[in-house]
Amino acid sequence: MTSSDAGGHRRDIPLPQAYRLLNHGPTVLVSAAHGGRRNVMAAAWAMPLDFDPPKVTVVIDKSTFTRQLIEASGCFALSVPCRAMADATFAAGSLSGAQRADKFADCGLDSFAAQRIEAPLVEGCVAWLECRVIVEPHHQQAYDLFVAEVLAAQADERVFAGGRWQADAPAELRTIHHQGGGAFFVAGETVQAAKPRG
Repeated sequence: MTSSDAGGHRRDIPLPQAYRLLNHGPTVLVSAAHGGRRNVMAAAWAMPLDFDPPKVTVVIDKSTFTRQLIEASGCFALSVPCRAMADATFAAGSLSGAQRADKFADCGLDSFAAQRIEAPLVEGCVAWLECRVIVEPHHQQAYDLFVAEVLAAQADERVFAGGRWQADAPAELRTIHHQGGGAFFVAGETVQAAKPRG
């Protein structure tokens, strides 16, 4: 997918619906920037926490360079990659950015500017959340768990429209879910449950 493909299809998502971008458990790319440095990493443990104002949680290990940038800046972005980005996502989760001039380039990733924060958003993804950290020192130190408020959210309208992920989305644009060791499964069909009686 080229940069122009996703860019022309990005649409703002009402903040009370931002949780829907994560509630199906996709792998995410976490990006941050501070002091002229930027980095990106993959995370499998990210989830929505609240509706309005929307909040998210993500686990970010103490050893990561991305965490250093988040703690310094107080912000991060979550970008939701798709099947076409599986190799780049695995690379972002495997390579350290501390000694790299540009981990984005080393992973084959492009970026674009966020609306509300300094952290870059990852081009080619299918959803993006811009987040401001809600400082919780105990959770951050004991569990590597970061809580943040979502300040802005966008999604690719080809795969997320009307407040829902689209069952007929092209295969290469479906979200990926990490199983371990570089193996991902891809979001599949939607099953609509019957309304309960009574």
